[in-house]
Amino acid sequence: MVALRIVIASSRLSRQSAARSIYHSLSVRGLATAKSPANLFESLDTFTDRHVGPDDNETEFMLSKLGFDSMESFLAATVPQNIRIASSTVSNASIPALSETELHANAKRLGRKNEQFKSFIGMGYHNAVVPPVILRNVFENPAWYTPYTPYQPEIAQGRLESLVNFQTMIMSLTSMHVSNASLLDEATAAAEAMVMAYVQSNQKKKTFFVDKAVLPQTIAVLKTRAKGFGINLVVGDAGDVLKSDALRADLAGVLVQYPDVNGFVTDYSDFTKRVHEAGALVIVATDLLALTLLQPPGEWGADIVLGNSARFGVPAGYGGPHGAFFAVTEKLKRKMPGRLIGRSKDTMGNPAYRLALQTREQHIRREKATSNICTSQALLANMAAMYAIYHGPIGLERIAKKVHFLTQTLKLAVERLGFRVINASSYFDTLTIDVSKHCANAEVMHAAAALQGLNLRRVDKNTVGVTLDESVGKEDLLSLIRAFHIAASQPAPNLADLPAPKELAFPHQLVRESEFLSHPVFNKHHSETEMLRYIFHLASKDLGLVHAMIPLGSCTMKLNSTSSMIPLTWPEFGGIHPFAPHEQVAGYRKIIKELEDDLCKITGFSACSVQPNSGAAGEYAGLTVLRAYHESRGEGHRDVCLIPLSAHGTNPASAVMAGLKVVPVKTHADGNLDLEDLKAKAEKHKDNLAVFMITYPSTFGVFEDGITEACKIIHDCGGQVYLDGANLNAQVGLTNPAVCGGDVCHLNLHKTFAIPHGGGGPGVGPICVAEHLAPFLPSHPLVKTGGDAAIDAISAAPFGSASILLISWAYIKMLGGNGLSESTNIALLNANYMAHRLAGYYSLRFKNKNGRVAHELLIDLAEFDKSAGLKVTDFAKRLQDYGFHPPTCSWPISTCMLIEPTESETLEEIDRFCDAMIQIRKEAEDIITGKQPKDNNLLKNAPHPLSLVVASDKEWNRPYTREEAAYPMPWLREKKFWPTVSRIDDAYGDLNLICDCPTVEELAS
Repeated sequence: MVALRIVIASSRLSRQSAARSIYHSLSVRGLATAKSPANLFESLDTFTDRHVGPDDNETEFMLSKLGFDSMESFLAATVPQNIRIASSTVSNASIPALSETELHANAKRLGRKNEQFKSFIGMGYHNAVVPPVILRNVFENPAWYTPYTPYQPEIAQGRLESLVNFQTMIMSLTSMHVSNASLLDEATAAAEAMVMAYVQSNQKKKTFFVDKAVLPQTIAVLKTRAKGFGINLVVGDAGDVLKSDALRADLAGVLVQYPDVNGFVTDYSDFTKRVHEAGALVIVATDLLALTLLQPPGEWGADIVLGNSARFGVPAGYGGPHGAFFAVTEKLKRKMPGRLIGRSKDTMGNPAYRLALQTREQHIRREKATSNICTSQALLANMAAMYAIYHGPIGLERIAKKVHFLTQTLKLAVERLGFRVINASSYFDTLTIDVSKHCANAEVMHAAAALQGLNLRRVDKNTVGVTLDESVGKEDLLSLIRAFHIAASQPAPNLADLPAPKELAFPHQLVRESEFLSHPVFNKHHSETEMLRYIFHLASKDLGLVHAMIPLGSCTMKLNSTSSMIPLTWPEFGGIHPFAPHEQVAGYRKIIKELEDDLCKITGFSACSVQPNSGAAGEYAGLTVLRAYHESRGEGHRDVCLIPLSAHGTNPASAVMAGLKVVPVKTHADGNLDLEDLKAKAEKHKDNLAVFMITYPSTFGVFEDGITEACKIIHDCGGQVYLDGANLNAQVGLTNPAVCGGDVCHLNLHKTFAIPHGGGGPGVGPICVAEHLAPFLPSHPLVKTGGDAAIDAISAAPFGSASILLISWAYIKMLGGNGLSESTNIALLNANYMAHRLAGYYSLRFKNKNGRVAHELLIDLAEFDKSAGLKVTDFAKRLQDYGFHPPTCSWPISTCMLIEPTESETLEEIDRFCDAMIQIRKEAEDIITGKQPKDNNLLKNAPHPLSLVVASDKEWNRPYTREEAAYPMPWLREKKFWPTVSRIDDAYGDLNLICDCPTVEELAS
C-alpha cells in the first residue's frame, strides 16, 4: 500500500513539475501586487511588494492548484465565517501605509524629539560603547540576527560557540562553576533566582530577603513573581536578616547588590557564611566591569550570581533588549533556568556544541515547571561576548580603571565644593551625593545638571546619584563637575587642580587577585582584522534566513526587513536611558503609543502594555492581570486554569508561575477542542475557575469552528479567556482575539510583527486586553505605566525591550492595514499549497472540514518508525543536507513535524522545500523496500558535512555514494549550505556536561 501510494504520488509530482515548468516559462516574476502607480507622485518603494514573496501570478497559480478561483473563496474555506471581521477593520483607512522612504523620514523626525542628554543615572543601565566592528558585523548583520534558536546544532555551531564564549566570560568574571546562555533582564533573572532558592528548599521555606539597596526595578519584579508562588518577600537591611529567629528558620535565600544601587561596595564574605549556616542561598546581583577589579562573588561563597551584561557593548536603547547573565555553583547547575550550551561530540568524534539538558525546558515539563523561560537574549549575549573578546582581559581592566579613577576625580571635585559623598568609603563607579549644603533641594542640582545637558539619578529631596561609564571623556567630566560648581555658585572648575587617583577606592580585601578570561579566544582577536575574521568565521557556520527559508511551525520566521532594522542603531534611539525624564523622550513615547494603538486595532482590544520582553513573559503578565481582576471583584479564590492539549507549550508553566492550578482539557482525534470535556470541567470548577488558555489557530495548524462557543462556556462559568497570540500571523485582518471571545492575549512581535529571532532572542511579548482589564496593566516603580489598579512590574524596564519596538512599529506602518491583511492571506495560502504538494507523500495530521490548514501544517512521520525505523530526527537531519533548516520537530506531537512557510517565501522557495521533502520520502522508501539498510542509510547518517564527504574510502564505508549524500538535488551544486559537523551525540553531552571554552591544552590536543 505504501509503495502504491509513492508511485501515485510520484506520478503526481511529475505532472505538477511539468505544470510549474510551463507556468514559469510563460511568466516573468514581478512585484507581489503588480499594480502600476496611480500617478507620477505615488511612491514606488512600497513595502508590501518587497515583504510578500509570491507575486500575483504565483498567487493565482497556487489558488488554482487548490481548486479556488479567488482569494476570498479560499479564505472562506479556511477561516470560520462566524469569526471573520469586516475588511475595513484592518485596512489602509485604519492603518495608513508608508513607503520605505516615508517611514525613514518619519522615524528621523520622531528621533529628533528624543533629547540626547548625557545620562549619569546608572541603576543598572550604562552608555555602552559599541565597537564599530561589532555594531556593523553582528548587530546589523542578518547572518547573526535572522537565525533561530540553535535546536539544530549541526547548522548552528557559530553562535553556539559564541554563546559558550559568553558562558565562559560569565563563569570567569564571577568565579562561578556554570553559567547559562543569558536571560531576559537583570530583574527577571533575580526573580528566577528567588524561585530557584524556594525550590532548592523543597518548597518548604517561603521567606526571601532582599537588601533595600538592590535596584528598585528588581524589587518590583520580585514582588510580582513572589505572589504567584506564595513566597514571603521581605525588603530591609541585609545586616538584620538573621536577627529574627522566625525569619531565619523560614529563610530560603537572600539577594544583595554588589556594588549596590547607592554605589557602596560591601564585604559580604562573613555574611554569606552566616546565611549558609541558616540553610539559605546567597544570591548576588553584580556588575561585570566592576568584577575585573573587585573580588568575584564566587570566591566568597555566593550560590547564584546574576546581572546585566549590556555594559559590554550593547546600547541602552531606552531599556533594552539586554542580555542578563545567570551563574550558579556546581550543585545547582541542573536546576538552573534558561538555555545552557554544552560541549559534546559528533558521530566522527569531533567536538561540537549543542543545547544541553533540554529536558528542563517548559515545553517538556509543562505544569511541573517553575520557570516559563522560552528564549534567551542570544544576539545581545553574543555582542557582549564579542566585546570581551575584542578588548580581552587587559583591555577590560583598563576600561574599568579609567571609569573608577574618573569617579574618584569627580568625588574629589565635589568634596572640595563642600558636598558630602555618602559612600565615600567604598565605590566603583557610582557616587551618592548629599547636596543640601548648597542646594535648597535636589531639584536645584538637577536643574544645574540639565543646563549642561546631563541627567542625574533622583534619590530623594536632598540626594542625587551619579554613575560613570566607559563613554565618559574629559569634556563630559568637566560638564558634570561644572554642574556642581553652578549649584554651589562657585567659579568654573579646573581639572589640573585635582590630584590624579592612584589607589582603588574600596577595601583592600575586596581587590581582585585572581586571573580572568585566560582562555585563548579572549587573548588573540584584538586587532579589527582578526575580530572581523572571527565574526565572519562563526557566522559562516550558521544557517539563517540569508541562506534559505526556516519553516519552523509556531515560530513565524518571516522577513526581517532591512528598512525596519535601520532606525534601531541610530543614536537618537540607541542612546536613551530608560529612566530619562518624561519630557526628553517624546519621540519614543509617540512611537510606543502608535504601536500600542495599532496593536489594539489589530487585536480588537482596548489597551496594551509593551512591558513584557518575551512571549512567555507576556503570558505571565496576562495571567497576572487576570488574577488581579478577579481579586478586585472579591474573587481572588479563583485559581483554576483550563488548558487544552493543543495549547502552546509555555502555557502550563506560565499558569503555575501566576499561582494557578492547571486542569488539562481533551482534544478530539481530528485536532479540535473537545467542547464537551471543556464544558464538563468548566462546570466542575465554576466556583474557582479563573481562566481558560487557548492558542488560536491551534498548534495543530487548524482554525477550530468552536472557538466562540468555547469562550462562552468559560464566561458563563465566571472565568476569563486568555487567547495565546503565538499564531496571530494567521488572524491579522481576517479575525481577531476579541471577536473570537478572548479577554486578553499576548503577541509575539518577534513572530507576527517581524522582530528578528536573533539566534535565540530577543523577543517582545506585549499584551492587549479588553476594557475591563485595562486598569490592571503592569506598572513600574520609576516611570508611570499601567492603569489605576496596576500590577507590579513584569520586566526591569518600563517599556521592556523598547528599542526593538521600532522594528514592529516600522513593519506595521510600512505595510499599512492592506499589506498586513495581504500578508496573512498569503501566509495561509503558502501553507495550504505546501500541504497540497506534500499530500500523498506524507500524512497530514489535521485539517478542517474543507480540507484546509491554517498558516502551518502538521505532518505525521509515525508510519516510518514502524516501516523503516526512522524517527522525526532522521528526517530533520537529512533536510540539513538539502540546505534547509528543519521544521519544528516532535512538537506539539512527538511523531510530527510542524511546518510554517510564512508569507515572505516565494513559490520557487516553497517548491524547492517541497521537492526536498519529497526526495527524502523516496529515500525513506528505499529503506522500506530494503534497498538501503535500516541502520546505515542516508537518513540515519545525516547530516553529511564536507569533512565526511571528502573522507577516505575507509572512513566513508556507506552503502550510497558521496554524491547522493551531498548533492541529492541538482540546485545544490549551485547553492549548498554545509553542516559543519555530523550528527551530535546529545546523551554524551548531558552525561559529560562541559559548558565553557576549551583550554589551551584541549585545543592543542
